[in-house]
Amino acid sequence: MSSIRWIKKDLRINFLRFKNFATLLSLLAIIFSLTFLFYKNLNFGIDFEGGTLIELQKNDDLSLSQIRGELSSLNIGDFQIQTFGSENNILIRIENSSSLISGADLTTSELITSQLGEGITIKRTEIVGPKVSSELIQKGIIAIIIAVFLMLFYIWIRFEWQFSIGAVTALVHDVLITIGLFSFLQIEFNLSIIAALLTIIGYSMNDTVVVYDRIRENLRKYKQMPVLDLINQSLNDTMSRTLLTSVTTLLALFSLYFLGGEVLKGFTLAMIIGVFIGTYSSIFIASQIILYLNVKRDWSKN
Repeated sequence: MSSIRWIKKDLRINFLRFKNFATLLSLLAIIFSLTFLFYKNLNFGIDFEGGTLIELQKNDDLSLSQIRGELSSLNIGDFQIQTFGSENNILIRIENSSSLISGADLTTSELITSQLGEGITIKRTEIVGPKVSSELIQKGIIAIIIAVFLMLFYIWIRFEWQFSIGAVTALVHDVLITIGLFSFLQIEFNLSIIAALLTIIGYSMNDTVVVYDRIRENLRKYKQMPVLDLINQSLNDTMSRTLLTSVTTLLALFSLYFLGGEVLKGFTLAMIIGVFIGTYSSIFIASQIILYLNVKRDWSKN
């Protein structure tokens, strides 16, 4: 019994016909991302900003305004209150202050023993000092930079310098646009998002390597074919694998996003965005860069 093919075997799409449009679209997306990063910044979570995070569960009789009033009377500085999952799960974010770090336990106990009485249940309390948060920011940036440079070195060794420039350009493209969307949407940016960005780098690189490997194979096979036609041929050859991998990954991520709870939503959203952008960049960005860099034609000795 033959297997089902979602993409026909003799697919012939001229992907590079859209290279100018793809370049313009990517440049606009990067400018959009950088603009929001500079003017709106990221909505850093407790991991990077420092402060106190309190997760509590309230009963139906207690309103957010009552909780807000109790917190205001405690004189703990600036804070934010939001629902977390269901309407009865509440997240309280309290900005860093010298009095807060020493008095966080007192704040929590007052919330329990004040007029709220048994109306709430403290589920989680996290405290991050300013020194720790600044170190986490530095380590997160360093981790992303190291990952990109290691990928650059790997592609340079396995292929040629033209391929490494194309791959790293696609990676920077994916990371910048993903971060820009988080800035635009003002979704909390914490350590789990750093983990998602590192995963996106690996996923995007895997997609790009599959395309590059087929391009190299076709360079050996079709020595007289124009490079533009050869790249199109390679993209068509790998399209079935690219789309099926992306679709199955997205199915798992959407399930995790809707069923995994609020804690995982930031991570899975970053991954969903990254898979879409990574698939796009491996087809339209990484491939056209090696077209412009005059990739070597004779691979018979490699």
